[in-house]
Amino acid sequence: MILPLVILPDPILRQVSAPVERIDDHVRRFADDMLETMYDAPGIGLAAIQVGEARRMLVIDLAKENEPKAPQVFINPEIVDTGAGVSVYEEGCLSIPDYYAEVQRPDTVTVKYLNIKGQEQTVTADGLLATCLQHEIDHLNGILFIDHISKLKRDMVVRKFRKLAKDKAPSRQAS
Repeated sequence: MILPLVILPDPILRQVSAPVERIDDHVRRFADDMLETMYDAPGIGLAAIQVGEARRMLVIDLAKENEPKAPQVFINPEIVDTGAGVSVYEEGCLSIPDYYAEVQRPDTVTVKYLNIKGQEQTVTADGLLATCLQHEIDHLNGILFIDHISKLKRDMVVRKFRKLAKDKAPSRQAS
């Protein structure tokens, strides 16, 4: 099932997500719905908070268009180490449609998480996977990629999305 995306300036995007207590059929179905939503958008990563669920869960698939899908589910992910180097990627976000900016982040991360079967896993990632993991884990902590750019640019983006939200809101007419 495709879930509705939460778009800036919705305040839920600033919530810190709670840990997933138990991995059951409901959580597995939700992970499938998150993946379907991400593919439909289309995107390469999605955090649960972006579909209105404040739980520490994210999905990623970095497969290119002509490659078979390679979905990954991360439950209760936690960055346990970062590399000393930095990398810069142009990032975008399904919750901030059509806006992209260069973001500097550590070039490698080690992330501890539970897979969909509830098994503890550790992955050390670099390149796009490292960037994507950091971006999505930021979401779980109420942080957006625009928080990593200059205040001036961030304020402009937030103003634009506030105006768009206001323009979409139904107008109240005096009776």
